[in-house]
Amino acid sequence: MSTISFKPKQFTKKITSHLQDRASDVIMNRFGLTTDAEKKTLEEIGKKYGITRERVRQIEDAALTSIKKSEAYKSEHAVFDELKQIINSFGSIVAEHDLLPHIAKDQATQNHIHFYLVLGDAFKRHREDDHFHVRWSVDDTMVEKVHDGLKKLYTSLKDEDLIPETEMIKKFLDNLKDVAEQYRNEEVARRWLSMSKRVAKNPLGEWGKATSPNVRTRGVKDYAFLVMRKHGSPMHFKEVADAITHTFGKKTHYATCHNELIKDSRFVLVGRGMYALAEWGYKTGIAREVIRDIIKKEGPISKEDVVEKVMKERYFKKNTILVNLQNPKYFKKNKSGLYVLA
Repeated sequence: MSTISFKPKQFTKKITSHLQDRASDVIMNRFGLTTDAEKKTLEEIGKKYGITRERVRQIEDAALTSIKKSEAYKSEHAVFDELKQIINSFGSIVAEHDLLPHIAKDQATQNHIHFYLVLGDAFKRHREDDHFHVRWSVDDTMVEKVHDGLKKLYTSLKDEDLIPETEMIKKFLDNLKDVAEQYRNEEVARRWLSMSKRVAKNPLGEWGKATSPNVRTRGVKDYAFLVMRKHGSPMHFKEVADAITHTFGKKTHYATCHNELIKDSRFVLVGRGMYALAEWGYKTGIAREVIRDIIKKEGPISKEDVVEKVMKERYFKKNTILVNLQNPKYFKKNKSGLYVLA
């Protein structure tokens, strides 16, 4: 179901009917208003007519000017007003990749709408740059506020941040200076976020810097990180592989998964085949080294506390911990019966 009340092909025909054959052909091919909906380059059109790219550009510009001067175009305010209203409802500035599919599902109709955006004086096109995708706006003041808010949001993120969508939207709206209440809603904020090339969301819908491996997932180890983070406690590598297959529909072999976890510093081996995330505070190392680090940090400590603290950092059997603690070469009891380093 289209969101527009007019019929694009009929409207295009109406406003281009006065053009001479070649000018009309250039416009139809440049904007993909033909039956195959393919946009042609200046070069392709130039070859067809045996003229230079620059000459094609001149014909295109002259044709657009001629359309804007025509009576047919001047009498058709309603179409442009309707499009302006749509962009307004999206927050006055919206990414092209978001706007066109919203108005129409098929490429041909999208091409016609794009053509009207180029023609209409109310619409301003912003080229793609390092920060943003191509976007269209109808209000310069809003453009500045939204651009500014998105840049501030990006600056406020750490490289490893992963933020749930509702929280990210709140964070973003907090960065927006005095924006009208009608735009301060999740729907509009989500569209604004999708204009940014610097922030993005991962397959689980969490937001962060677009360059982060936790957001732009590239392969097994990144998926493993996401499923373990969601799980919240250590997992066996086979569980991790199964979870990747189940969550992302990416068939993952146990051996592949195990190899990826071994190589990546985000993961810590905490028991036989069991892995935890380094960010949870788990340490690498054998039982003796873990006990040593705890005593160094805590000072004299009881047997029970040693067991409890080691268990928080590693998946060892209680017996393994006690056997290591009894080794006089490394540990001894002080007068109070607490363990210290030998």
